[in-house]
Amino acid sequence: MAADKPVPPQETPPAEGSTSSAHRERPDGGIWEHPKVWISLIVIGAVMVALFFALRITGF
Repeated sequence: MAADKPVPPQETPPAEGSTSSAHRERPDGGIWEHPKVWISLIVIGAVMVALFFALRITGF
């Protein structure tokens, strides 16, 4: 049985696989990943519904 060569501390042993290959970082998802946009859309919708009922109550 042949003994494996010792692996230097800076390297990943071949049996464990290597995670050193660079993964492409996913680009920013743009406007849809930002919570301020979602919150503002919800607030605008809620204000529009509230205005609709307020105008209906006042007779417009």
